Amino acid sequence: MVAAGRAASCQALAAILDSVATAQFPLPDGRVTILPQPSARDAGVFAFTAHSVIFADADPAWVAAQLPPGDLSAPLSPRFLHALATRIGREAHQTDMLACATALPGPPPLNVTEEADRTHPRIVRALRYRDDIRTWQADGGVLLLGRGAGGRWEVAVEVDADHRGRGLGRSLATAARHLVPDGAPLWAQIAPGNAASVRAFLAAGFRPVGAESVLTPPDNKISR
Repeated sequence: MVAAGRAASCQALAAILDSVATAQFPLPDGRVTILPQPSARDAGVFAFTAHSVIFADADPAWVAAQLPPGDLSAPLSPRFLHALATRIGREAHQTDMLACATALPGPPPLNVTEEADRTHPRIVRALRYRDDIRTWQADGGVLLLGRGAGGRWEVAVEVDADHRGRGLGRSLATAARHLVPDGAPLWAQIAPGNAASVRAFLAAGFRPVGAESVLTPPDNKISR
């Protein structure tokens, strides 16, 4: 039953994300969609315009009772995220800007070599949150793709300190659009305070579509 529920939730979450990727957003009706976790690893909140999606293994009635009617900001409020994380034995961290871009044809306009050093801190961190990790190394930076919540393809980039301010972040984010498998939509979660990263992804053609908060186990160890 748990496996079936997770599979159904994963399909529902994937359908929502696929629609958002084509600019078909959930109705801005002030409602909240509550789903079970799509996997043992993935729990959190997506917020779109006047509609949020909560995916967590918590009683939907309890979740709904924590959200004041008409408060559109409640699903991403620190109070609610802390309460939900405590309820399911997890920790709430930062809220990221959620951005999306379409795939681009052909090879990337940047010289990258697949399989960067997998001990790189950015890659080690990504392995906690994504499956099917693929990595590329560029001169002065690293690019990775992996599957996250709902099976979506996600991108992360890291630019070495001595290569920053030269447009490499934008080039890496653009390269990711050429490298994403099967022409799938590509997602990025960006800390709003990281203005350089926000600018790089926007310049690479990613468009803001919402916000996201991921809930993780305290030790980041998840049984699958």
